[in-house]
Amino acid sequence: MNTEMGEHHHNHTEYKDYFMSQIPTALLLISTGCQHCPTMLKNLSELIEEGKISSLEIVNIAVSPERAEALNVRTVPWLKLEEYELTGLKSKSELLEWIDKAGSSEGQRLYFEELIGAGRITEAQKIIEEKPWKMPALLAIIDSESTTLSLRIGVSAIIEQLAGSKQLIENIDTLSEYCQHELARVRNDACYYLGLSRHADAEEHIRPLLNDESDEVKETAKEALEEIKAYTNEALQSEGIYNITI
Repeated sequence: MNTEMGEHHHNHTEYKDYFMSQIPTALLLISTGCQHCPTMLKNLSELIEEGKISSLEIVNIAVSPERAEALNVRTVPWLKLEEYELTGLKSKSELLEWIDKAGSSEGQRLYFEELIGAGRITEAQKIIEEKPWKMPALLAIIDSESTTLSLRIGVSAIIEQLAGSKQLIENIDTLSEYCQHELARVRNDACYYLGLSRHADAEEHIRPLLNDESDEVKETAKEALEEIKAYTNEALQSEGIYNITI
């Protein structure tokens, strides 16, 4: 009986420790005279009191500029909430949303949208290069209800830099699902990205789109297949193997 109770207590403690570890930590960079910093400080202090954040470190970069330099921070308020680096004023409800979605694929998609919207394309690309498993969250933007033309252009800019990369090739199956989407713009984007994979495995997913109801998708499919063919021929020739058509 005592043993069972002991085990139960041990498991409860483990569960409690696990639960507590899910509450995010925060680092806030502020500066003397910063207009929005007091509001951010107030919002985060309230979230600390409510148990939504486990700890909050505050750094005044006017006094400690080396922290800003080390983190490559140019404007304040700047907040690091677990893996998310957020700039500018965020309302309490916005902060709660980030906390709620921390660690989720939806949260990662929103973070990519935040980065692209702020023109931080290089940062988004770096995340994909260092953590390739986050690529599906980036691709999810093309299907998102909140997507805009500027966001789609941002995603394309990142994917174009990753043309022929392992990150893109490993997401051919994910992109193939978007090729069957009801919206032509989603099929078009997915088809374009499959072409940029420059991999033969993408061809079977592109070919059906040659008969798509959208003329734009048809044209993109044709160009995507040409992109893959051109790259494949180039690769063969560089290895001394020539593609001869008889």
